[in-house]
Amino acid sequence: MKSRYRLLGSVSLALAASFTATSALAYGAGDWFTHFGVAKVSPKSDNGHFDGLDMDVDVEDKTGFAFTLGYRFLDHWGVELLAAEPFEHDINLNGDELASTKHLPPTLTLQYYPLGGTDAWVQPYLGAGLNYTHFSDEELDVGSLDLDDSWGAAGQLGVDLLVDDHWSLNAAAWYLDIDSDATATVGGQDYDTTVHIDPWVVMAGVGYRF
Repeated sequence: MKSRYRLLGSVSLALAASFTATSALAYGAGDWFTHFGVAKVSPKSDNGHFDGLDMDVDVEDKTGFAFTLGYRFLDHWGVELLAAEPFEHDINLNGDELASTKHLPPTLTLQYYPLGGTDAWVQPYLGAGLNYTHFSDEELDVGSLDLDDSWGAAGQLGVDLLVDDHWSLNAAAWYLDIDSDATATVGGQDYDTTVHIDPWVVMAGVGYRF
């Protein structure tokens, strides 16, 4: 009889330990987290055309450091802010590298986690929200260039691969609607167009839960 009690006690302790570990690993409501890693910004092709200059605009890809900060207010729902160092893009005009600009693309998304609050070690998520893009340090070899800041919609897909209670591996992608009114001043004459950048931002890195 005593051996049965010992066995029952051992099983109870094992189940309690297992439940505690599972609860600790489960990501959900109340979690603050960050992701950080390398992100590549890949604008769409055919970004615009300066009619008066008869020049096609092509914004080149750029890779840099990016990070996010997020909060899960429910097991299945959270918010995340994307930030980064300034990305500097070369701009080709009719195939020649004649211009450049820097931009910051802070993006806020509302996220849905279908497996939130469970002990699944694979945690996919999707999000939708708003992007603001600030342009600076525009340069044009044959004159001057000005790009207006942009507001637009954003979509997101991502996945966390949980390593332990705090760390995870992360991969994420955002689609950003970035349209900037651009003015090129050449020979004292202004030429206007709308530059449709609309990039995919793909990031790979690690995550940490506080």
